[in-house]
Amino acid sequence: MAASYTHLQVDITDGIALVTLDRPEVYNATNDVLHGELTRIWRDLDADPAVRVIVVTGAGDRAFSAGGDLGDIEARAALPAEERFEAVVRVMKEAEAIVYEMVNCEKVIISAINGVAVGAGLAVALMADISIIAEEARLTDGHARLGVAAGDHAAIIWPLLCGMAKAKYYLLTCDFIDGREAERIGLVSRCVPRAELMPEAMRIARQLADGPQHALRFTKKALNQWLRLGGITAFDYSLALEILGFFSAAPAEGARAIQEKRPPRWG
Repeated sequence: MAASYTHLQVDITDGIALVTLDRPEVYNATNDVLHGELTRIWRDLDADPAVRVIVVTGAGDRAFSAGGDLGDIEARAALPAEERFEAVVRVMKEAEAIVYEMVNCEKVIISAINGVAVGAGLAVALMADISIIAEEARLTDGHARLGVAAGDHAAIIWPLLCGMAKAKYYLLTCDFIDGREAERIGLVSRCVPRAELMPEAMRIARQLADGPQHALRFTKKALNQWLRLGGITAFDYSLALEILGFFSAAPAEGARAIQEKRPPRWG
């Protein structure tokens, strides 16, 4: 693959592309660079004839991805109005592209959720076609905790995966869900002990890489029509509402509260 990345490690071996979100010092949080790279990687791998299946995980043993980089959120909030507008619109377009590119990628994507998954990182974890999570890994959408609407991916996929009642509960409360509960409610495909996570993800990837590629890709395309029937309309709407929230003071206060480990003061 000709493309190079700063915060994604890509290893292609015998038809399987292993993509690793690689900012372990900050729990693989998605700064502006990584967020942009996550919009391009799926198209690049889809076009690579050496790739039949994609596995995505996080570097280290503590996080898949801790979501948006809080420093970037605070920096955007401090920009002059016009610059802030342009920066927020860019983030909206990238958030949209991450979801659409994963849906449109013809090759099967498997996520190996090795630790905490939040925000944009959770979008990648749950938009994968097959999601495998470690038992003690924890996830939450987290947008409402930051003071914005849940827009990165939740409206398009959560109601289909776990039903509207559970989707509303977890997206509104931002309660964390561990691997066992995520599997129980249908939010992920499989839950396994941590030691078995990567072996199981790679076993499934090997099975699929050795399988009938056109049949697998056409099956993915057919199933994803459920997302197109109504999920994309809900997603576009939710993303617009999320971005609207970034023009308020709430995200900066939410980011500070998370960093300072205190309740936010919404005012």
